[in-house]
Amino acid sequence: VVGRGGVGLTTTYTSNAIFWNPALLGWVKPSADLSLNYTQGIADINYMASAVTFRVGDFGVIGLSLLNMDYGTFYSTYAVDKSVNPAGYVETGTFSPIAYAIGIAFSQKMNDRFSFGVHVKNVEQNLGSAWVESAGQIRRHAKYKQNVWAMDVGAFYDFLYNGIRFGATMQNISREVTYENESFPLPFAVSFGFAITPLTFFSEDEAMKALTLNFETRHPRDFGEKVKYGAEYIFLDAFTTRVGYMSNYDERGFTAGVGVRQSVSGTSLRVDYAYEPFGIFGAVHFISLGISY
Repeated sequence: VVGRGGVGLTTTYTSNAIFWNPALLGWVKPSADLSLNYTQGIADINYMASAVTFRVGDFGVIGLSLLNMDYGTFYSTYAVDKSVNPAGYVETGTFSPIAYAIGIAFSQKMNDRFSFGVHVKNVEQNLGSAWVESAGQIRRHAKYKQNVWAMDVGAFYDFLYNGIRFGATMQNISREVTYENESFPLPFAVSFGFAITPLTFFSEDEAMKALTLNFETRHPRDFGEKVKYGAEYIFLDAFTTRVGYMSNYDERGFTAGVGVRQSVSGTSLRVDYAYEPFGIFGAVHFISLGISY
């Protein structure tokens, strides 16, 4: 997904769809599908995500998700008078903030054109403890930790004409959480996506479906509109190349990726890699492994 510009609302047909558009889970054909993902992010902030889906006959598809975020290690300090320490602070050790989300999803394919999906998740963030001064005494503050339930909802429609597909999601619908005196919900966003296989306008040959173009708009509650463009080409149903571009970001822009998939005795294996330059922060690397049966 990242390799094609972070576009995933209309063309993610694996268990990873749970993170982009839960409505696409209804189109995951295998009885079971597992995805494992690792992101080597900026500033030692790394992500690990996994998803698994199970098809329940013609009723629909159930999915489970786990996302873990490692912020790295930080030094803890508190301010003091320079008569105590010329630096103006005292170190109190190190701490490692973490965050995770665990969820369950359901998607149903209503017919050969339309599907919907819902993803309910429990989200927790633990920023550790803080040393604060009260009445001239230094004491340890209660942990900065919050837990909240959130939900993603999605819809998908296939026009069954030249690969034209449409997807829409509302992500991170939640109540507000409070740190100190500031209250805010999770990063809510509404997204719309569009995909097309342009070569099928010239020929109905199966090989013409190999190239897919994608377009998405994302509308976060606290930022301006983001626009994403992506292209994906599948060669011999085994090798995939991807390229994309994200606009209206401060540091993000061009992305690229490759993938390989192979089926053996009813089991399909896939490996994907994506690369994203991140401006002054360097590059971000994404690795995804998948297996379906």
